[in-house]
Amino acid sequence: CEKDVLIDILTQRCNSQRLMIAEAYRDMYGRDLITDLKENLSHHFKEVMVALMYPPASYDAHELWHALKGVDTEEQCLIDILASRSNMEIFQMKEAYLKQYNNDLQQDIDSETSGYFRDTLMNLAQGTRMEGYADPSTAAQDAMILWEACQQKTGEHKNMLQMILCNKSYQQLWMVFQEFQNISGQDIVDAINECYDGYFQELLVAIVLCVRDKPSYFAYRLYSAIHDFGFHNKTVIRILIARSEIDLMNIRQRYKERYGKSLIHDIKHFASGHYESALLAVCVGDAEDY
Repeated sequence: CEKDVLIDILTQRCNSQRLMIAEAYRDMYGRDLITDLKENLSHHFKEVMVALMYPPASYDAHELWHALKGVDTEEQCLIDILASRSNMEIFQMKEAYLKQYNNDLQQDIDSETSGYFRDTLMNLAQGTRMEGYADPSTAAQDAMILWEACQQKTGEHKNMLQMILCNKSYQQLWMVFQEFQNISGQDIVDAINECYDGYFQELLVAIVLCVRDKPSYFAYRLYSAIHDFGFHNKTVIRILIARSEIDLMNIRQRYKERYGKSLIHDIKHFASGHYESALLAVCVGDAEDY
């Protein structure tokens, strides 16, 4: 089957090799491969094959654009991407967004979202998180600010809360979360869930979970997309493609440890046909997982 060949070719190459294939395709046939995939494939299988052809930053930009400019804003997509990317990934994503859509990502976030959710997304989209720096002497002070923010819940406290979570290094936040536990006797995720609600709360929790362990966060998001939302195809595709050359093997490991069944098993249970084959090929399933 030609679709099986297509799956083999595109899933068994890394992203840079797929881009070279697209370039050779244009040179040989004078046609754009992504355009031809869109015209000749259909449904979710098409979405997987097309997604594979984007460079990582361009794919993030593509997903953010549709999340912001679609019929309804897809807040969870914004959370998944902006809460988990490094400064460099955010910089490259913004460049791709501007190039592809001639729009400024931060301006679109500003116009399409609102409240403290918007403010936190805007902060993350600046890509100004400190990297590789930790100061144990200020960890307790930061933790006290977070604790007060969960108690007071004023506008000023919410601003301080998101400023710390968006700008401190991962190494610093590890210490801050431990100090928070010492001060309050409570895990910071539980405190945020108690004190806040809506997408602001979901974004703050996502940041904390990504600081602690990104593979575990994405395992949780995949499980939720598969089991809580009746196989939410867009979320499953986005996470598998975006993480496929970063930490997908670790995500699969966390998924199995946490939920008892493998990601491969659940994909096979809920998807079918060439769409299922494409997702499994992206996952690179081990025989024991089938």
